[in-house]
Amino acid sequence: MQRDEILQQAEQLVNGQRAKDYGDAYENHCRIAEGWNIILRSALLTHGEIKAVHVTLMMDWLKTSRILNTINHEDSWVDKAAYSSLGAEFADKEQ
Repeated sequence: MQRDEILQQAEQLVNGQRAKDYGDAYENHCRIAEGWNIILRSALLTHGEIKAVHVTLMMDWLKTSRILNTINHEDSWVDKAAYSSLGAEFADKEQ
């Protein structure tokens, strides 16, 4: 795939269906930042660093932030379930 093809595909995504599904990009990213800041502060306080389990929480929050705009977005619900299952597994590994 050539760079211009990648850029065209990206433009279609951010201005097309994703914009419809997730709402205003800036507002969505601000909402994501709020949740990630909470998770990051807690990770640093409790573990001194970010662990894989914290990443699963952050990715779950990303999906939650997106779902808030389109509550019936099935793919995001499935992704949230996947991140939760990974988080539980990682929490056991990191104990």
